[in-house]
Amino acid sequence: MYDMIIIGAGPAGISAAIYGKSRGKKVLVLEKNQVGGLIGTVSTVTHYTAIVQEESGITFAKRMKEQALSAGVEIRYENVIETKLSGKIKKVITDKETYESKTLVLANGGSGRMLGIPGENLKGVRLNAPKDGLNYKDKNVYVIGGADGAVKEALYLAKIAGKVTIVCVEDELACIQEFKDKAAAYDNIEIMPHSSLTAIYGNKTVEELEFTDNKTGMKQIVKDTECGIFIYAGIVPNTQMYTELKLDNGYIPVADCMQTEIPGVFAAGDICVKKVRQVATAVADGAIAGIHAAAVCDID
Repeated sequence: MYDMIIIGAGPAGISAAIYGKSRGKKVLVLEKNQVGGLIGTVSTVTHYTAIVQEESGITFAKRMKEQALSAGVEIRYENVIETKLSGKIKKVITDKETYESKTLVLANGGSGRMLGIPGENLKGVRLNAPKDGLNYKDKNVYVIGGADGAVKEALYLAKIAGKVTIVCVEDELACIQEFKDKAAAYDNIEIMPHSSLTAIYGNKTVEELEFTDNKTGMKQIVKDTECGIFIYAGIVPNTQMYTELKLDNGYIPVADCMQTEIPGVFAAGDICVKKVRQVATAVADGAIAGIHAAAVCDID
C-alpha cells in the first residue's frame, strides 16, 4: 500500500514524486521505459529556467532521475496495463504486479503521432535525432513537422547531415521566432511549405518519398535511397487505459489542483487538457498534483 502512485517518470511525474516524498508520503513511480519521457529523447532542452549549458534530453533526464532517487523516491520499471480509479483505494496493475494506493497521479504523457501513411514502418523512418543522427552524416534527411519540437531537431541535424528538408503543412514554419531565425542562418536547411509526406516506398528500407502540395494537390516523387526521415508531428495522449474518466479529445480535464473528476486521482503534464505543453508547465503541473495528492492523504 502506497500513499501515492505516479504513472510516468517524465518531468511531471518526477516533480509530483519529489513533492509528495517531501511531505513524508510513501511514493512509487511506475515507468514503462526510462526516466525522462519524451523530453529524454530530444537533442537539446531549451528555455527551461537554470538548465546547464548544452543541456540534452539525456543529461536532463539523468539529473531528474538522480534527484528523485536521492530524495528517496521508489521507481519501478513496469508496464501499466490496467487501472482501477474509483473508490477510496486505487489499484494499478502492471505486467509484473498489482499495487494499491490512496492517490494516483497520471503523468504518462503522450506518444509520437503516426502519420498513417504507406511505408511508415520501413527502416529509416521515425528516427530520433540524437540517437540516429550520426548515421546520416553528410546525407539527406527530412524532418516532418514545422512546430517548435520539429525545427529544434532540424537545427541539431543540420550540423550533421548534408541537407535538411523541413516539411510543414503550413505556409511557413509554425515555430517560435528564435528557431525561425536560426533555421534561416543554415545554408543546408530547406523549407517545403504547405506540403505533406503522403507515402514512402521501398523494400524494407526507404527508396522513394511522395510529397503532396496541400494547396494544389500535386504530388512529387523524390528518389532518395540513403535518406533518413524524422517525424515530429505532435503527440497522442496515452489515456487509452483510463476508461473511467471522461476525456476531452483524448486529454484529461483537471481542476486547478490538477485533480480529475474522480476524487484522489490527479493528472499532470502533457496528458492533461491545456494550452501550453512545455517542460516548465509539466513540472509545475507535477508540483501542484504532488502537493494536493499529499494533502488528500493527510485528510484520509
